Amino acid sequence: MENTGLKILVHASAFFAPFLVPFILYLVVDDYEIKRLSIQALLFQLMMGFAIFVSIIMIIFLIGIPMLLVCGLVTIIVPILGIVKALGGETYNYPIVGRFF
Repeated sequence: MENTGLKILVHASAFFAPFLVPFILYLVVDDYEIKRLSIQALLFQLMMGFAIFVSIIMIIFLIGIPMLLVCGLVTIIVPILGIVKALGGETYNYPIVGRFF
């Protein structure tokens, strides 16, 4: 249960400061687990931001509407899963970027 509060903060930051909090925690905290989680959260938010941007452009071709819905839901659900795992003391890896860091 070490650094549970910081892990929850990294996951919850997706809802109020998705890029700022993981970046600051990466620079300030010396714990390897928090650094790894901060990088994962930052990369996940960047990738989902890009996916949402592409989805908005693809609305012209109508395929963007379901893409936007799926990307929006994933952007909301994944940090919530991370918060639940952090509360349980488990390690959580973000999808897509989790296994690389």
